[in-house]
Amino acid sequence: MRRLRETIRQILASPDFKQIRDRVKSLRYPLTQEQAERFMFLFLKWRIRYVSNRNFLIFLSVLVGIVCAIAAVILKSLVHYIENYLQNDLNFPFKGTLFFIFPIAGILLTVWFVKRFLSGHLGRGISPILFVIARKGSKVERHKTWSHLITSAITAGFGGSAGLEAPIVVSGSAIGSNVGQAFHLNYRERTLLLGCGAAAGIAAVFNSPIAGVIFAFEVLLEGFTIPAFIPLLISAATAAVLSRVLYSGQLFYLITDGYQMSSLPFYVLLGILCGMISAYMTRMTLRIEGRFELVNKQYSKALVGGVMLGLLIFLVPALYGEGYITIQQLFNGNHSILTSSFIFNGLTDNAWIILGAGLGISMLKVIATSLTLGSGGNGGIFAPSLFTGSVFGYTFAFGVNQLQFVNLPGANFVATGMAGILSGVVHAPLTAIFLIAEITGGYALFVPLMLVSAISYFIARIFEPYSVYTNRLARKGLWFQQNRDYSVLRSMRLRAYIRKHEEPLRVDMNLDELIEVVSHSHKDIFPVLGADCRLLGMVYLDDIREILFHKEQYPGKSVKDLMKKPRATVDMRDSMPTVMECFEKTHEDVLPVTERGSFKGIILKADVFTGYRNNLVRQAQELS
Repeated sequence: MRRLRETIRQILASPDFKQIRDRVKSLRYPLTQEQAERFMFLFLKWRIRYVSNRNFLIFLSVLVGIVCAIAAVILKSLVHYIENYLQNDLNFPFKGTLFFIFPIAGILLTVWFVKRFLSGHLGRGISPILFVIARKGSKVERHKTWSHLITSAITAGFGGSAGLEAPIVVSGSAIGSNVGQAFHLNYRERTLLLGCGAAAGIAAVFNSPIAGVIFAFEVLLEGFTIPAFIPLLISAATAAVLSRVLYSGQLFYLITDGYQMSSLPFYVLLGILCGMISAYMTRMTLRIEGRFELVNKQYSKALVGGVMLGLLIFLVPALYGEGYITIQQLFNGNHSILTSSFIFNGLTDNAWIILGAGLGISMLKVIATSLTLGSGGNGGIFAPSLFTGSVFGYTFAFGVNQLQFVNLPGANFVATGMAGILSGVVHAPLTAIFLIAEITGGYALFVPLMLVSAISYFIARIFEPYSVYTNRLARKGLWFQQNRDYSVLRSMRLRAYIRKHEEPLRVDMNLDELIEVVSHSHKDIFPVLGADCRLLGMVYLDDIREILFHKEQYPGKSVKDLMKKPRATVDMRDSMPTVMECFEKTHEDVLPVTERGSFKGIILKADVFTGYRNNLVRQAQELS
């Protein structure tokens, strides 16, 4: 197959079809020679003569949209099949313990699948996709086209408290990336198809093509311009239409007459509170998952996290699964779903109990999600953000209504709360606005949605400058997209800019020997090395210039008397941003490079600037 792809790439630009036939005849392919020749001939003739590069990208975006829609339908159908089988068809003697047992079983099965079929490497969430775009040329591993579908279906189907949106975004991105790789597209085109896959995945899951396109632009495709909208729109629309044909039904139903001007101050307050809760969710997610990362034994981690999750869901059944049933019940004004636990038996109509249950569930959902993902399950923070926003929005409106000086429509605050939390957690306010408007049909709430999303985003950025996706990368020093200079420097490797110094000095050399070395060199600094090439010091030409012209000072002088401790050293493990900071602090133009004390060479500031400029030019060409 590699030979086949290479042949296609080489002859795409050539209209000489005799050459095409000769190349195809030389291939060993499972098809017969005549079939392979005819297929290649017709395809290449059509591609070269009649299809421009832009039209070919549109064709591929349609293809990506179709495949992503099918993947989304398979994922949703698989999850619902597992849920129905476990809850309705499976004959289990102790029905009351199902909420405790199923999440544990789902996480253990997911961990087993990842270890058995993926060698223990899955890459959960959207953070790895952002890293692939920034650092790996938008080349997503092929197994991610299907591995996230299976693992997330197992996790969510068994009641894991996580969403399916991140897995379908990863699968869609992988589909788009691999289609681009198969046709040998450049970095920009490959990244655009990756974004098409992500947009198509969101569009197919939520039946919201506009939100899918905006999500791709806000989260994945930073730096792309308006013309990129066309393939994204076509891919998202294709996925939405096909998904609706294969899997009909609206996710939520919202009945509203719009908003009242007197309610606007409460929407402002809701936005502020949503921003604070969003920051809490981001920090709690990273803290809990970070604790789990310290545990090396996968099955032990899965068992401990699964038991904690199962116990939490057993006590608060509303945390089971994605939580979309709870959201629809809140849209209908049915708050009994919040107190559907034996803990609140007989107290379901008490206003204080309802308020306490709503606030508690809002805080506990992120813990349940973090336990699910940290212990080995697969899913995303998208659906938990919507769930938390809906519960908190309803609780907020319910609490204000108890004061009896204003009557807030609970359904409106459920919708705006969803947008507020999603905007603050993902740092994508436009995605939140259009997604909630599309999935609920609540276009009359555009102004409250805009207000709550914008305020929540602003407040969340004060506490957490990075989103839940980029925070993981930023903590590991792998995310500098908002600072392009830093990003370019980070992509450079120190080893590529080290110059070997062929004229090191010995510590016991006298001045005559030193002059002999200096006179045949064009360098300004000279390393003094000891045993095992250990760096003992540096001799700077500016410091010894006067001594060189006074021979009466030569006797008794040696390199040991003239060398100085280096003003700064660079370690081989340092990143290029660290190297540049060292240059700036010391005002040096040349720095020695060491590895565990052993001298490896020198690095020049001029070389770093040249490499930086070349990288900028290369990136500009790829994005043009």
